[in-house]
Amino acid sequence: MASERQARLGDRIRVILAERLEKGLRDPRLGFVTITDVRVTGDLQHASVFYTVLGSEDERLASGEALKSATGMLRSEVGKHLNVRLTPTLEFIPDALPENAGHIEDLLREARERDAVVAGLASTAAYAGDADPYVKPRELEDDED
Repeated sequence: MASERQARLGDRIRVILAERLEKGLRDPRLGFVTITDVRVTGDLQHASVFYTVLGSEDERLASGEALKSATGMLRSEVGKHLNVRLTPTLEFIPDALPENAGHIEDLLREARERDAVVAGLASTAAYAGDADPYVKPRELEDDED
């Protein structure tokens, strides 16, 4: 569980990096990058920056290399805007969010198809015995009279 200070620092780093990437880097390999999350360790010395890239697999790899090569410059940019004694090191990690979302979407589509098949079978199904095989107390009283 992250402390409040870790969460605030992570949010601030995310905003600083997003603003800097919006201005652009001088690296042509950098594509359309979105910073999705920043997690800071308990001692505030290391920040894991999760990002996604819109585009093909080659563009994702090239953007990852561009971010890795610009890590020093981005860390100094973060250090300028933070009021902390030590600037945390940055580690850029590609976020698996789009792949996970695609997988979940495929699973939901498969579940809908199976539900449709079951609903089709249920519409033509008939009971094996009586519709309600349980004897109700009221029916027992009627039978005794």
